[in-house]
Amino acid sequence: MVNINTLDPGASPLDYYGYELRRCREAAGLTQRQLGEILNYTGSLVGQIETARKLPTLEFSERADVALGTGGLLSRLVELVLRSQLPSWFRQVAELEVRAVEICTFQIHMVHGLLQTPAYVRAVLGALDETDLDDRSAVRLARQRIFEKEKPPIVWLVLSEAALCQEIGDAAVMRNQLAHLLSFERDPRINIQVLPFSVGAHAGLQGSFNLYRFASDPAIVYTEGYGRGHPSADPDTVSDCSLRYDHLRAAALSLKDSAELIRCVMEDRYGEQVA
Repeated sequence: MVNINTLDPGASPLDYYGYELRRCREAAGLTQRQLGEILNYTGSLVGQIETARKLPTLEFSERADVALGTGGLLSRLVELVLRSQLPSWFRQVAELEVRAVEICTFQIHMVHGLLQTPAYVRAVLGALDETDLDDRSAVRLARQRIFEKEKPPIVWLVLSEAALCQEIGDAAVMRNQLAHLLSFERDPRINIQVLPFSVGAHAGLQGSFNLYRFASDPAIVYTEGYGRGHPSADPDTVSDCSLRYDHLRAAALSLKDSAELIRCVMEDRYGEQVA
């Protein structure tokens, strides 16, 4: 157990968050139990967060900021905390997502993490390991806060039809996930095209990949293996993947036809009638 009197705020973003929460709580003259009652959480949970034994959530942070009058300090810190909990090999990707002005992604087997629903996230992360599933799911979902930025990135997703048919979770999870994709139908910043089975051989047969484009820095290509990420700014690699992506978008269904296919899959495979 971590001794709160020796908690080192420089040890990690999580330790720093706990240190600041404790400092602000004590400055307000509140015990852990009293703060918990105000926030509608247990005093035990407050203590676990203060001692870096439990991850804070955005909701907890927002409530604590209001209760303690911190001016949004904890809500700002929680983003750093959650990002720091990503697997070490994936943290660079989260940074790329934050800085990118355009994200182009081709996905074969599942929906990209930035567009996953909470239930879909849990099903993906819990496939082999359900340890700390709540915390791991919260960490992945926190990446989606980039869409709350003043200028969020433009996203182009080319999604293989296989990802629509691969039942991750159960029928209800898939139905809600596909409905979530359809919710972006009129959002010009998030564009979803489906690459149908009828295309046959295509430019993305080597696997899923992401292209990150920035306001002033060179573009970066990212591919992923088991427990390892492969970012590359090599001009030849970027050029090759950019060309592949252009061909994938050209081969994919239009935005309108893609939405219609998603609706059909929802009805035919997951039993949902969509108007």
